[in-house]
Amino acid sequence: MPPSPESAQAASSGTDVARVRAVPAILNAGAVAGALDITAASIQTWLAGRSPIRMLQGIASGWLGKASYNGGLLTAGLGFASHFFFATTWAAIYWFASRRLPVLVRQAWICGTVYALVVYTVMYEVVIPLSAIHHRIPRTPQAVLTQVLIHIFCVGLPIALIVRAHTPRRDTSAV
Repeated sequence: MPPSPESAQAASSGTDVARVRAVPAILNAGAVAGALDITAASIQTWLAGRSPIRMLQGIASGWLGKASYNGGLLTAGLGFASHFFFATTWAAIYWFASRRLPVLVRQAWICGTVYALVVYTVMYEVVIPLSAIHHRIPRTPQAVLTQVLIHIFCVGLPIALIVRAHTPRRDTSAV
């Protein structure tokens, strides 16, 4: 028996509510994680005696290769936008995964920490080598530890905790 128009409308309405709820969660988590991570990267860059503009151009080099370092503020802007695009994408992945796996919301502290390790690994072992950079960035044990901690406290945990804050309690018990 085909669904009635009323049940189809109710199902559509539920989907619309979930979509509306997803947008602020994803945008908030992406913005916060992006801002925290870019701040940490800027501080690290400044402490190393380099320019944050150059650091942003380094992000753009994932798209443009070495040419990004000759593009001035335009390529720095591309790096900035790319950084927030990736942060928001990671937030969206976590949001949608948490709809299927409520443990991601119920155990946000643990899952956010693990998620940070996943994000770090995928970015450094997959995304960067496949980008226009074309190689893995050499890292010392100290640099790896620093980056992992930054990813935990500036990316994984903020995303997980913001997604949890945007999830009604009734939704955290559903499978």
